[in-house]
Amino acid sequence: MVNPIRPSNYRKIFSSIFFLCVFASLRETFFLTTQKAPRACNFNFRLYPHSHMTELLSPAGNWDCARAAVAAGADAIYFGLPKFNARLRADNFSEADLPELMAYLHKHGIKGFIAMNTLIFTNEIEAVEKQLRLVGEAGVDALIIQDLGLAKMAREIIPHVELHASTQMTITSPEGLAFLETLFPMERAVLSRELSINEIEKFSSLRNSIAHTPLEVFVHGALCVAYSGQCLTSESLGQRSANRGECAQACRMPYEIVVDGIVQDLGEHRYLLSPQDLAAVDLIPDLIKAGVVSFKIEGRLKTPEYVAAVTRVYRKAIDAHVAGDSSPRPLSGTPAPITTQDRYELEMTFSRGLTTGWLAGTNHPYLTHGKFGKKRGPFLGTIIEAQNGWIRLDTPPSQQVPPLKAGDGIVFDAGENRDLEQGASIWKIENDRIIFHRNFSGINFDRIRPGVTLYKTSDPALESSIRKFWQNAKPKLHKTPLHLIVSGKADSPLTLTSGAISVDSSILLSAASNKPITTELLTAQLSRLGDTPYELASLENQIEGDCHIPISTLNQLRRDLISNLEQIKNQKSSIVNHQSSLGIEHLFPSRPKTTFLAKPVLSVLTRTLDQLEAAIACSSDQIYCDFEDPRRYKDAVEIFKSQNSNSKSQIILATPRIIKSGETGYLKMIERMGADGLLLRNLAAL
Repeated sequence: MVNPIRPSNYRKIFSSIFFLCVFASLRETFFLTTQKAPRACNFNFRLYPHSHMTELLSPAGNWDCARAAVAAGADAIYFGLPKFNARLRADNFSEADLPELMAYLHKHGIKGFIAMNTLIFTNEIEAVEKQLRLVGEAGVDALIIQDLGLAKMAREIIPHVELHASTQMTITSPEGLAFLETLFPMERAVLSRELSINEIEKFSSLRNSIAHTPLEVFVHGALCVAYSGQCLTSESLGQRSANRGECAQACRMPYEIVVDGIVQDLGEHRYLLSPQDLAAVDLIPDLIKAGVVSFKIEGRLKTPEYVAAVTRVYRKAIDAHVAGDSSPRPLSGTPAPITTQDRYELEMTFSRGLTTGWLAGTNHPYLTHGKFGKKRGPFLGTIIEAQNGWIRLDTPPSQQVPPLKAGDGIVFDAGENRDLEQGASIWKIENDRIIFHRNFSGINFDRIRPGVTLYKTSDPALESSIRKFWQNAKPKLHKTPLHLIVSGKADSPLTLTSGAISVDSSILLSAASNKPITTELLTAQLSRLGDTPYELASLENQIEGDCHIPISTLNQLRRDLISNLEQIKNQKSSIVNHQSSLGIEHLFPSRPKTTFLAKPVLSVLTRTLDQLEAAIACSSDQIYCDFEDPRRYKDAVEIFKSQNSNSKSQIILATPRIIKSGETGYLKMIERMGADGLLLRNLAAL
């Protein structure tokens, strides 16, 4: 366990880390040149089979969360195993859990996606192979992947399992997604959370000419201050890499700003890197119109009550929108608009304040107000009177929505150090006075004064209600419809057919003198599917003439058909390449052989023209220019060519870390600079 950063060290690290993190997160505005979109590549794209429908994807950090998601109406859940996932602090599922979990999900018609969304090191290849085979044998529906090498391995080892490009891939432009498709066509792309709806629409508007992959976006939960997959703060400060699932959440800590050695007075705005949470429940129609097919809820570290509450609100929002659609997808219930109670549940189960994130556009002061970095819940009002043991608010308890009551938890916000702020449970309410127990609340009432604001942090009654909801729910079992054909004639077997699967009776049909086989009799016997995952949808009787066969034979025929269907389904869901080893040579047989340099080369990275001139004066072999403003690269190349005396020296220009739709002009501008090489920083640049 890494100790948290001491406040005394903030001043030492902040000037570099703060600007690194913020500059990686904010978009600089430059004059752009235009560039024609690259032609779409030809490949056999495996279209996501449910792309005509909307999907609600919920998080599950443990069994209770999985059950809560199923009870609340999720179409799919995503979860992790103990290795190779970006939420190692979650409970996660064990390898032994996997077959039982997938059987449980599929029994209820729910898909299961495993997050293997971290970077993979070479010495982990063997362990990755083992986990991939386990995933394939358990019938997992999809893998969420960041590492392109892992994507290659997964295609080789478990070709039937869908691949979803993780948000950790930092897919911020159609060009980046198009490049990914030339390597590994995937069944889903989880776009970066830093995109607006207008920017997401550009993926769909260019779908026919550039990118084709179905789109998924996060619609609810925590946000990072840095672009997904690009934050190195936790690694820099505490050697815990977010890209390896060990994020220490440095963005949720308080910071100081030091200017010319002087600490600036920030007042209560000390959580400079902590964004509020995302809640896009009102934007579902706009996202569907923008081409999004899957709506993802963040929260594998959250409680089952959070999962249940958030999932059922978004289920309600999606169903309400698609109710007028011609989609054949069955709704989970009668569509209804989102209510004040729904919004309260979203805010109460967990929030640092709810916003539309970047979906509605860039507004950093709105998104990151800097006042706190932990759960807050709904704002209750401002204290107008405070006495020893009780307070009054400018909004009385009875006028709160829902009304404030005894047992609710609150926190006093006096703009002080958040580690010192006070909170307690309400003892009772008399008229408009909120009363706390003077002995057991632990509140120092000398610190409570008018002007202090109040937030609601817990609602035990709501938590109990949600817990009972998911624990007592009996989700409907998923049944696959069977369309049966029954055929045969006297002195031949009775044949039962479903699609391409047929079974014959062991006893021959005989001519019936009375009580021949009727359609009613066949329907009665063949619809007795009990606990099987099938239900009779239709039956066509093609028996020639009046025939008879024992009812016990009909029952056995039904059981044989179900057994064959299950056997074939299991075979299809567990196509695993059991080759003993799929090492690097097998996976990448056509890669060029590595050419080692004859002698060591000194490479220097520069971020200013002064640093560039110093590197030139030292006769550096390679000089990288990584400037905040790429337009300065023109001056850099001219200085290099005029001052460099080392004939073997090279100047290499870095592309921006983030490229969004319409910004490929950056790349064309850099290409014209005449450098010796480029340092590529994202899929769009590739």
